[in-house]
Amino acid sequence: MIKFLDLQKINLEYQEEIEAKLIDVFRSGWYLIGKELSNFEQNLANYIGTKHAVGVANGLDALRLILRAYIELGIMKVGDEIIVPSNTYIASILAVSDNGLIPVLIEPEMNTYNIDISKIEEKITPKTKGILIVHLQGRIVFSDQLKQLAQKHHLKIIEDNAQAIGAEWNGIKSGNLGDAAGFSFYPGKNLGALGDAGAITSNDTELVKAIRALANYGSNQKYVNIYKGLNSRLDEIQAAVLDIKLKYIDKENAIRRKIAHRFITEIKNSEIILPEYPKNDKEHVWHVFVIRCSKRDELQAYLTEKGIQTIIHYPIPPHKQEAYKEYNNLSFPITEKMHQEVLSLPISSALDDEEILAIIKTINEF
Repeated sequence: MIKFLDLQKINLEYQEEIEAKLIDVFRSGWYLIGKELSNFEQNLANYIGTKHAVGVANGLDALRLILRAYIELGIMKVGDEIIVPSNTYIASILAVSDNGLIPVLIEPEMNTYNIDISKIEEKITPKTKGILIVHLQGRIVFSDQLKQLAQKHHLKIIEDNAQAIGAEWNGIKSGNLGDAAGFSFYPGKNLGALGDAGAITSNDTELVKAIRALANYGSNQKYVNIYKGLNSRLDEIQAAVLDIKLKYIDKENAIRRKIAHRFITEIKNSEIILPEYPKNDKEHVWHVFVIRCSKRDELQAYLTEKGIQTIIHYPIPPHKQEAYKEYNNLSFPITEKMHQEVLSLPISSALDDEEILAIIKTINEF
């Protein structure tokens, strides 16, 4: 069986370093808000190129906290609108609605799966206060047009960078393109922890100060609470593991790019629509490799039968989820077509040449 993602194999690559660090943390007797977190935050900020990085409990909290901090600082208020792609994991939209903000959904581009920047301005109203862009599947979505649009309408750009750590646009890393960015280090991500973990990056010192307080019960000083906060902290064990793996993220991403290039050049089946390989390969880190097929379910069953695990990212678009009944009557035909056809193939440093070839051969024989 070719696993969709062999996390055990990926993490065993760094077994010696990780196990030694876990013992250090265990013996230290200090498990929250210590040197491991401080080191990881500084190294992450250095890698992304931002002034600040804040470790938090998970990727959803990262986005929730950014928006909540903007509300506490008076930059946004309950009832304001945030532009969000209609083709995304539901967490991007949950972060908006959880803060009493209104998600305004925008269709994606068919060839990149990312939000269609040309469709944003027509949806901007006096209530619009931000654009939440999602670097979906590991591909950056950004442009000078987007920057100018945000400046023109005085909008904040928030990056959902859960899937694209290490990607670059014009030499600038994702996570340093907008006003603030949320990261997920869920175990299956390109930079994955050994459990839930997340982070926020920004160059806005006041925003980060508010975020740090909000994530710590609304407190910057013990037992003194300035906000009605929450508990969203990155513990020392996860920070230590992530700090080790951060050193190797460029290597991991390079392997993914190499596999993606092979898939795109060697898969030759008229039933399959392959993703676009960007002219600048640094714009994509291939968190997932998504193909489309009008016979998607049949293809998935065929691959399963042949011993190749696949996943559908995602079977139901957010506006068709029961959680968002108020959007169920809306029509986003491009998004809906994607969700009916997409299928994610295995792609990671855990794959060997024999497995890569088997995936290509099996799809070509479908």
